[in-house]
Amino acid sequence: MTRKTILNDSHRALGARMVDFGGWDMPLNYGSQIEEHHHVRRDAGMFDVSHMAVIDLHGARAREFLRRLLANSIDKLKVQGKALYSCMLDEDGGVIDDLIVYYLGEDFFRVVANAGTREKDLAWIERHAAAFGVEVRPRDELAIIAVQGPQARARVTALVSEEERGTLEALGRFATATVRSQAGAELFVARTGYTGEDGFEIVLPATGAAALWQSLLDAGVKPAGLGARDTLRLEAGLNLYGQDMDESVTPYEAGLGWTVSLDEGRDFIGRAALEEQKSAGVPRQLVALVMDERGVLRHGQKVLTPAGEGEILSGTFSPTASRAIALARVPAGDFSPGAEGVRVDIRGKDVPVRVVATPFVKNGQPAAGIAG
Repeated sequence: MTRKTILNDSHRALGARMVDFGGWDMPLNYGSQIEEHHHVRRDAGMFDVSHMAVIDLHGARAREFLRRLLANSIDKLKVQGKALYSCMLDEDGGVIDDLIVYYLGEDFFRVVANAGTREKDLAWIERHAAAFGVEVRPRDELAIIAVQGPQARARVTALVSEEERGTLEALGRFATATVRSQAGAELFVARTGYTGEDGFEIVLPATGAAALWQSLLDAGVKPAGLGARDTLRLEAGLNLYGQDMDESVTPYEAGLGWTVSLDEGRDFIGRAALEEQKSAGVPRQLVALVMDERGVLRHGQKVLTPAGEGEILSGTFSPTASRAIALARVPAGDFSPGAEGVRVDIRGKDVPVRVVATPFVKNGQPAAGIAG
């Protein structure tokens, strides 16, 4: 049975084209996907991400539990309200999911995980939390609205109570604050996002989501669907779980080695496998590609390199850079930006592509070297 977020009627009232997304009825676009993409890059757009899993962890040993659960080190979170991005691994070092964890107290942490892995994540977390006496509480009664773009913070700040606006104006990256909207709804606001733009992700009771959505519409924030969300995140060089990584891939193979903390004395799940792979040599790596010829790079296309064959994982036509971009997994080798000899098989034709650094887009413009 297809699930619906609390904002489903709001999407349909706006004429959204709805599609099945991992068992959820979600908006693909509200008209022009390209216009939605550009509006986020140039102004402010909003996404309903209420399908994502919010899981609260309570208990005196919650930090100790997260030391064991996550590949990144929860001990980096020393200030209440700060957030950490991490992979959650199985014993073989494969990525069960990537998620964000928020430090709300020594006995209270909040996890926001992907929608498609909701049941799997919850079962894994509950399985390992029991030994630490940590209560695992899914918060299905909450909704999430992401507001992204150069004007996003200003538009959201104008909608909170006047005495709390300074709190949001001063909020740093990967930090959170709890404030109230002018309508009185409690808003858990995180300065995070999945577009490469500044903005907020707002968690609130589902009962108040439609009113906040309408207030944002009235403030000039345009709705954006899954299509624009995907092109925006790829321009930002951000991985998509289930496409760029899964249990068959380690963080090192997914370009996420920077999220692995091999801090002394911490035996997290998957650590031994990662150390073994790092010692033996990581066999595959993630590379970013740009194609200057006309056409689109797509998932599943074969990548030909001097080190052997690889595959496009995420590919699209970048509305901001006006050329095809992609993330690909290839055999390990020297694929620093500018590496030569890389091609993509497009319907039997070998088309040259350039290896570049990510992000493809920065501050709303193509990053250096992307436009050729």
